Amino acid sequence: MQQAIGKGRQQDLKIFKKSKIIAVSRIQIVADKGYQGIKKYHHNNSKIPHKRPRNSQLSAKQKRENRSLAKLNIKVEHTIRCLKTFRILSSLYRNRSQRFGLRVNLIAGIYNYELKIAKSS
Repeated sequence: MQQAIGKGRQQDLKIFKKSKIIAVSRIQIVADKGYQGIKKYHHNNSKIPHKRPRNSQLSAKQKRENRSLAKLNIKVEHTIRCLKTFRILSSLYRNRSQRFGLRVNLIAGIYNYELKIAKSS
């Protein structure tokens, strides 16, 4: 399994490029503004919010599109917030870095299990 984990503060797109994850063209990528330039790697099916041009405003259509993308993206942000309650993503990681990806995957599995339990009840 490929992992996209970076040390320290790094740009999202830089971590994506370094991971060499191949995005299949039939999968749609919805990303935030940290992924400006992702269309170079995932041509047809990637969506990022429109940037406001200098000395100008976004059109009403662009604002609607940004709002609809934000509605999709908020679910991801809420999941990241829940994962940060485990404190592995929000504080300094002091253990061996070789196991960091494994531990993040385990925490994501626990979170997915909790979601499944919550939906079934």
